[in-house]
Amino acid sequence: MEIYSAPGGGLAAHIRSRLPELPETEARVARVVLDKGAELVHLSVSDVAALAGTAPSSVVRACQRLGFRGYQELKINAARQAPAPEPSRDRDPAARALADTVRAAQEALNGLVATVTPERLRTAAGLVDAAARVLVVGAGLSGAVALDAAYRLRALGCAVDAPADPLTAQLAASQLTAPAVCLAISHTGATRSTVDAARRARRAGAGVVAVTSYARSPLSETSDCTLVAGGQDLVFGLETVAGRLAHLAAIDALTLTLLGLRGAPAEEALRLSADVTVDHSY
Repeated sequence: MEIYSAPGGGLAAHIRSRLPELPETEARVARVVLDKGAELVHLSVSDVAALAGTAPSSVVRACQRLGFRGYQELKINAARQAPAPEPSRDRDPAARALADTVRAAQEALNGLVATVTPERLRTAAGLVDAAARVLVVGAGLSGAVALDAAYRLRALGCAVDAPADPLTAQLAASQLTAPAVCLAISHTGATRSTVDAARRARRAGAGVVAVTSYARSPLSETSDCTLVAGGQDLVFGLETVAGRLAHLAAIDALTLTLLGLRGAPAEEALRLSADVTVDHSY
């Protein structure tokens, strides 16, 4: 595989030069990439597959044949070559950074009510409520969200496991027995370790609840119920904080819905949690 190395706006030219050597299905993927250009950062691998009329695996193969390790690397390169946003009137870079961060967070949180419906929240909470054990998985920047989710569910009396090690998480997923639920959190919905854990959980007979920023992704295709929150783009390979804030808000909404379902037992568990917290405060 020839590794892509054409900085400075050469992505489109690189793809066009490789088009004749691609099989038809992968050529369709390449044409979608060319057509969408900078808009590619808004699309998941499943979105591109649907537009190209092929499978996500074909998208990945096309990216690899074009010299990328996978779709995410191609998307990062598209983000790097996107037109720069209009500069803020404020010349202070710290002031611009703060304003841009707050604006992105507000947009992500405001969009939450459009993508996370009460019906989906009730479905997700019902799956967790019926589970004897909940496995929470998330990698990278989603790992912090996974730990927060595990803490909140445990405070409501759920039996929770949240391994930090991805191999341990996959082992735990393989050993789940019904009734159980895997709560999988991934901004892209394509993080391999998280998706693999969710798939192992499903094969073991557990339910899968996903929290992700894209409606169509390998993770959403594996889940019984997907809470779509965020949708923020990868910027030079790093997820913006707005996506994680939206995911945290979705987890809060899920736990509050679960509290309503569980009633008195959950309230008693919260009282015990409060006692523990008091013991660790001066």
